[in-house]
Amino acid sequence: MELPVATAEHVVKEFVSGFGIAVPRGATARSAEDVAVAAGGLTPPLVVKAYGPGLVHKSEAGAVRLGLGSPVKAARAAAEIRAALTGSGVTVEGYLVEEQAPPGVEVIVGAVRDPSFGPVLLVGLGGVWTEVLRDTALRLCPITEDDARRMLAELRGAALLDGFRGSPAVDRDALVKLLLAVGGPGGVVESLGEGFTEFELNPVICTPEGAVAVDARLLGPADVTPRECAEPLSQNFDLLFAPRGVAVVGASTKRPNFGNMFLGFYRAAGHTGLVAVHPTADEIDGVPCVPSLEGADVDYALVAVPAERCPDVVREARGIPFVQVMSGGFRETGAAGLEDELLAAAHDAGVRLLGPNCMGVYSPAGGQTFIGGRPGRPGRIALISQSGGLAGEVIKVGEHRGLAFSKVATVGNSADVGPAELLRYFAADDDTSVIGLYLEDPRDGRALFDALRAVSKPVVALVGGRSAQGHRAAASHTGAMVGDARVWEALAMQAVLPLVTAQDDLIGALDLLDLHAGREVPVSPDVLVVGPSGGASVLAADALDRAGLRLAPLPGVDLGLPVGAVPGNPLEIPVGPRGKPDLVGQVVTAIQREADRPYPDVITHVNVQSFFTFGDSADPLLAYARGVGELQRELTGTRVILVLRNAEYAPAGVEDELRAIARAAGVPTYRSVEAAATAVAVAKVRDQRRRA
Repeated sequence: MELPVATAEHVVKEFVSGFGIAVPRGATARSAEDVAVAAGGLTPPLVVKAYGPGLVHKSEAGAVRLGLGSPVKAARAAAEIRAALTGSGVTVEGYLVEEQAPPGVEVIVGAVRDPSFGPVLLVGLGGVWTEVLRDTALRLCPITEDDARRMLAELRGAALLDGFRGSPAVDRDALVKLLLAVGGPGGVVESLGEGFTEFELNPVICTPEGAVAVDARLLGPADVTPRECAEPLSQNFDLLFAPRGVAVVGASTKRPNFGNMFLGFYRAAGHTGLVAVHPTADEIDGVPCVPSLEGADVDYALVAVPAERCPDVVREARGIPFVQVMSGGFRETGAAGLEDELLAAAHDAGVRLLGPNCMGVYSPAGGQTFIGGRPGRPGRIALISQSGGLAGEVIKVGEHRGLAFSKVATVGNSADVGPAELLRYFAADDDTSVIGLYLEDPRDGRALFDALRAVSKPVVALVGGRSAQGHRAAASHTGAMVGDARVWEALAMQAVLPLVTAQDDLIGALDLLDLHAGREVPVSPDVLVVGPSGGASVLAADALDRAGLRLAPLPGVDLGLPVGAVPGNPLEIPVGPRGKPDLVGQVVTAIQREADRPYPDVITHVNVQSFFTFGDSADPLLAYARGVGELQRELTGTRVILVLRNAEYAPAGVEDELRAIARAAGVPTYRSVEAAATAVAVAKVRDQRRRA
């Protein structure tokens, strides 16, 4: 059934009824005088609605009458509607007269086409509650039955569905079937394809007998043309991260610029096969020159020239596998046409394009870099970032803390190579065990969603700008309530993807996932917290609660706790410059041995400041760190985490030494329990995915 733009409600209802969605019995009439005849076979009370161009929100326009006791009263109401609307300049094309649905819990079910992620399904309390409470849940289509039931469980008003203060419970199964009929495989949304911006059933009246869609609305086609989503590529990016030669376009013989800066980066990294592109110079900063990319025998070209020159430069890159355009001034500044021209130039030359508006790639093992100084040691952490600056910070701060990276790609505007394709590559990369993402606009969100659901390695994401843009489509309640942040949250739930909210949390999560990548632990929200100080323990409990973690009680047996210990979870034990360095290990080992269900995660915390307020040597503190390391070596089925509270109080170099001791034993370190709790929560999402 082909549906036109701004389809009349009765046509939409006829369409959705073909998917098993219940709608009220009704009929249509072309004129007010025909309403009585059309309503002749219907059982009062009746509802009359006018339809025509511009009548999107009928109630606000005064185009609806309820509770009509007979066909004659329905015809009279239709005439009154016509008179009122005609006086307001609204054209009435006809009338829909229906049997009024019995009262029940009103629910809204709708879908919006997101420009990047495609159709998004929404369910929430309907009627006036839609606007007042905005109590809704989202998922990307197509949904599963489990998705549908979880969506209903997420609603703050879910108790209304189960009966509240004597009201009967609604038929949840019928509502679940309706959600699947709209957003499930082969449902309404899938059948509409590209032909809608928004689809809405509001309200759906839910009763113990079932769910009836009282109002239906369809708007389309989309105001924003959906992006073309290419077929998933299987590009081998090995030469991107380990090119045999690199050409830099844009370095100057007179005034140092970004091109010269990158020449310096590559020279510091010791890259062989480096050339600069310059029409007349023989060398720049000691690097030999070629007159154009056509004469460059390289696998990777970095372009740092003004934006308007970039397409011509890229056209010269035929035969070079990868070209990175560092320059900005494209879609991010409103110059979408110039970006399209750049992409066309890359296609014409047969090259893959990274960027524009990006810093490039980093791979210590492959000689790739976009940051100063010598690269760090090769590791197993990969990162995909739409911000070059943020990626550089994650690398430098992370390496200072002991993290080591396999490959980092900044993708900027993602005109060609995007996050989804790189994620698929890293998922199969033998050198990578953990993947981090920093994303703002993934361009092809649907491909990213599919890639996230397919990857088996741990992934953690930081998403920027989640509250800035909002959805463009806001003609109905559905469009107004679906925002960018909520789409990301829906994706995270369906792909079992942990989201963090700060750069430091991304680094911390990558650290824990990397160090504990091969460790199998029980799938449980339980955490044991051990350390000194009552106040710190209380704050630790608050931090873990906010992170969704559970402080399960200690085993109900004698654990032989030392004098001064306060039993419970968090467990307070004396840790200081005169304490036993292996005390934490002894206590935790005893707890894990006696527990019916051993704790998957143990957070040990220590007040670094106390060791230098009540002592004058770092040796006891270093011994404590070694004790925590021995605990991790003994408890192979437990993730041990070390929190160095007030670490800035330590003399220079002590914190770094503590981190090194812990890292050698596979223990990640943090400066606060809050940071540790965030990282542990990320790991537990990974545990859930492993179990699924």
